[in-house]
Amino acid sequence: MTSIPSATPIPLLRATELTHSTRSIRRGEMVLVLRGVYAAASDWHPLPRWERDLARVHAHLLRDPDAVLCLESAALVWGLPVVGQIDAVHVLASDTATSRRVSGVRVHTSAHSDRLVEERGGILLTSPTDTCVDIARVRHPAAGLVTADATIRRGSTAATTLVPLNEDRASARGRRQARWALARAHGAAESALESVSRAAAEWWGFPAPELQRWIGSSDDDGDRTDMWWPDIRVAGEADGHLKYDGRFGNPGAALRAREERDRRLRRHGARTVPHWSWADVAEPSGLRDILLSAGLTPNCAPDLHRLSGLGRLLRAER
Repeated sequence: MTSIPSATPIPLLRATELTHSTRSIRRGEMVLVLRGVYAAASDWHPLPRWERDLARVHAHLLRDPDAVLCLESAALVWGLPVVGQIDAVHVLASDTATSRRVSGVRVHTSAHSDRLVEERGGILLTSPTDTCVDIARVRHPAAGLVTADATIRRGSTAATTLVPLNEDRASARGRRQARWALARAHGAAESALESVSRAAAEWWGFPAPELQRWIGSSDDDGDRTDMWWPDIRVAGEADGHLKYDGRFGNPGAALRAREERDRRLRRHGARTVPHWSWADVAEPSGLRDILLSAGLTPNCAPDLHRLSGLGRLLRAER
């Protein structure tokens, strides 16, 4: 999962711009991105999955520049994070159209009066707020929370607008489904992993943490922790592996910096500083075991249905 810029990540070519498209594909020089649109194989294969998804969105816009993007396709263009596999390019049509899926494009019918359509760089798409509500209505609650948290954090919407917008929609389809994520959306969560971790911790029955709490004696002497459980002085850190795999500098130096930070947190009152990754949250009991070992105690029964769906959602990221 990631958030990415909205421009197409690689050059795209229409079939009419290729001299011998079939021959080029057979030779492995070009790949079919979407019907009638191609990219050089050398550009396509190194792309992470989410950039391939964005390239498919732009491939569709080459064919239909007046399309109105919605759901994850709109989120990608807004630069919002999404989780899970995107099964198609999602576009919005009027109620008079027919919902359908054709050649990698899923057409959704909806009254445009229910959604604000905006323009970004010449692209028509649902507003960030409407995009959040749409995703929360039809996707797993953790996916809805990730997008909603990020939208609030970036100032694209206010937390107080999401729940009323969901309730005021003319269609009741998905309204109840969306309530969990939209009621919990919070701009303090600084990453998708933090959002997903917060969801998983609640579904395992743990008490809600404080987010981005400053632990220290002053602005110059302390650190901000992702999650803070004050009653037992646990500072939780949602760590992705990217910062330690070498792509952002020496991984040994990054680990040493983390250890020094943990020492400062303990010096300023944290009893322990557990760390976890995407893999820990995706595993059936990974995050639960880490939080139990840190001393947290569940105060309600787990929501096994949502946890099972979360595991499937995150394993699709791998």
